[in-house]
Amino acid sequence: MEISERKKRILAAVVDEYIASAEPVGSKLIAQKSGLNVSSATIRNELAELTSMGYLEQPHTSAGRVPTAQGYRMYVNELMDRHRLSLEETEEINRSMQLKMQQLDKMMSDVGRIAADMTDYPALAFAARQSSTIKRFDLIYVDSNTFIIVLLLSSNAVKNRLMHLPFSVDQLMVQKLSTVFNASFCGITEEQITPLLISSTERSTGDTMGLVAAIAGFAIEVLSEEKSSQAVISGESKLLRLPEYQDPRKAHSLMNYLSDSQHLSKLQGMDFGNDVKVIIGPENVAEELRDSSVVLAKYDTGDGTQGLIGVVGPTRMDYSKVAAKLSYIADGLSKALAGNKDHSLPSFGALMIPDKNDQR
Repeated sequence: MEISERKKRILAAVVDEYIASAEPVGSKLIAQKSGLNVSSATIRNELAELTSMGYLEQPHTSAGRVPTAQGYRMYVNELMDRHRLSLEETEEINRSMQLKMQQLDKMMSDVGRIAADMTDYPALAFAARQSSTIKRFDLIYVDSNTFIIVLLLSSNAVKNRLMHLPFSVDQLMVQKLSTVFNASFCGITEEQITPLLISSTERSTGDTMGLVAAIAGFAIEVLSEEKSSQAVISGESKLLRLPEYQDPRKAHSLMNYLSDSQHLSKLQGMDFGNDVKVIIGPENVAEELRDSSVVLAKYDTGDGTQGLIGVVGPTRMDYSKVAAKLSYIADGLSKALAGNKDHSLPSFGALMIPDKNDQR
């Protein structure tokens, strides 16, 4: 049933007042707040109709009205004023976000420093998201040359992009693409969005304008960004103490490699099997690591992400001792993160290895 403009204004006044007071709202107050030049009796009649329509409810016979879920939905979709953040609010949010990022960076730096100190080798640490998928595609038609792509990810993140087209497309085509993408592209990883899938989707939709490729390209871009991570390196100078790296050219080559987080982020895709992975000398795919070994341990954050901590050193390293220490740190980190129900970042003082006499 269509709701009149007067009913909308009354409903908005009820919701606004109930949000402010948390008390049922009566007709006299609405007559004052709504700005409508009508009597309280008319307001009461409108409130009764809004109640019968499911937008309001009356907790007690003599009480005023409160919004229902349906009423809140109408309010959010059509009636509420869009809040504009004040300068103070935006500054406070920016400060909080910056602080959170600084804390995350510090967390990764602390983990790497602990691993470097405990093993006496350069250490790396990074948190890597598990592969995301897309839960839903929404393609919103704006006009003949414009539509919006909205992606809901398995992590519940939402990504969107405004698409401007150099040609015209009708609304039925956009709706068809939305249906097909929800049927064929949801629940799959970035790697599964293949050229074959894209070309078959183009044929099934009759797309000869590159719309399917553009939407799929955005999906691939978003999924790739979701699983990306940045490594933090600690203790690079420890390499120079080791006889294997006394050659400045060799040490410089390895340190340059370690300084590029994009190189190291490739390690996150490796098949661990167990919680600790040991990659010895020539087993490393990168030429810069062929004379070195890498030991990695993974930890869980409890929020759909995994992280890695590891060390890089000579092939003669004591693998058992290094693996044990990294495993201990990773296990403690997993427990600390899982135990933080308030999602605050943990303190790492408790993760130190108890053997104070062991310097390696």
